[in-house]
This record gives sequence, C-alpha cells and structure tokens, in this order.
Amino acid sequence: MKVIVLPDAAAIGQAVGDIVCGLVQEKPNAVLGLATGASPVPTYQRMIARHRAGLSFQKVKTFNLDEYCALPEEHENSYHSFMREQLFEHIDISLENTHFLNGNCADERAESERFSRAIESAGGIDLQLLGIGRNGHIGFNEPARAFTGAAYKTALTPSTIEANSPYFTDKVPMPRYAMTMGIGQILQARQIVLIATGASKAGAVKAMLEGEVSPRCPASALQKHPDVTVYLDPAAAALLEKGSI
Repeated sequence: MKVIVLPDAAAIGQAVGDIVCGLVQEKPNAVLGLATGASPVPTYQRMIARHRAGLSFQKVKTFNLDEYCALPEEHENSYHSFMREQLFEHIDISLENTHFLNGNCADERAESERFSRAIESAGGIDLQLLGIGRNGHIGFNEPARAFTGAAYKTALTPSTIEANSPYFTDKVPMPRYAMTMGIGQILQARQIVLIATGASKAGAVKAMLEGEVSPRCPASALQKHPDVTVYLDPAAAALLEKGSI
C-alpha cells in the first residue's frame, strides 16, 4: 500500500477529489464506490467544486458501501440522505445511477445478490473510497473471526455505536444493525483510496498497515490488494514506523 501524509483534512480532500475527478475526466462512465462519515466530505466538496468548474458526472455510476437497517431512507441520518446532501444534489449525476443497499429489505440474501448483480452489470467498481473505524472496520465490516465476502447484514459493535450515536436522538436511537459490502466485495474494486484523519484513528491505521492480515482488523485485508493508496494527516500517522510512510 502507498501511504501519503498531508497536512490536514482539507489537503487530503483536494488530493483525493482530484484523483476521483481525474478518473471521471478519463472515463466519463466511471463506476465509483462511495463512503459516508466525516472522512470523505472534503473529497466530495472538491468534486462539487470541479463540477461547478465544468466537470460532468452525468454518466457516472455509484455504489455506496453500507446503509443502516430499520431506518427510513428519507431519515436525515440515513446514508441515502447523507449522500444527497453532501454530494448528489450538488452535481449533475442521475439519481438512477446511484445505488445503495436496502437496509429495510425483507430478505438479506436476496438483497446481497441484487447488489452484486448491479455492480457486475455496471462493469465493476473502478475506484472505491474508504474511511476506517477506530476498531479497524471498513464499511460496516466489524472485527470478526473470518473475512466476509459479498454484502450482508451485520450487528454493529459498541465502539461503532458509540462513535455514531451523537448523530441520533432519543426519539430515533442509533440503529444496531446495517447492511454492508463485504471485504471480498470491497477488494474487487480496481483501485482503492482510504482516508484517515485524527489521533483517534492512529491505532487502527497502525494495525491496518503494520499488523498481520487478520479479520480482527478488517482493514488489514487491504494489504492483499494491488492498488491501495492511504491518505493520512499527521495525527492519524503518528504511530507508524518511518518505513511505513
């Protein structure tokens, strides 16, 4: 994996946004795997700026990593809403080309198969954006005994619930389950870019880059992918050995 340390989240967002936009310029019908949370927001802001400067996303297709279960799509904290507010409403992408896992599906296996078929029909994901959780999760792939394959329903760990609960209220508590792309599905992307900022991610970053490949740190599976670039700020990179940077 290639590791790049930049001064702050804004610098990372500009660099990663330019990578995404460069791909779209080269391949107007690019297929993007997208993430939610704070990490990709500066990247989305850069994509919006590039769109306003003339770049079109009309032919781009997107697939989001995950979605909460038992939460209406129109809820303000659903990842459908997040993506509309942070990106889709500000660029010219067709909403018919944006794809999500259905966290309210009645049949999780059928939903997983539907999502896999949609990715395959699109030609596979060209570039997958990722963040990383404090416990090393990517998507909602929590630490486990084995790496996962296709999309599936997962129980969220207490640390993930704690990290995401501030976005919810007592009236609408933090969901305990989510649908997520599996590790195997993530690794099928042709290119992967992971963003991590802040001291709270330093331990997970160290385990991902310098630890053994183990489902106890799901992100460590990225060591097996041929084209991964990790963008860090100094705080997230603080625990790395010099040889890892």
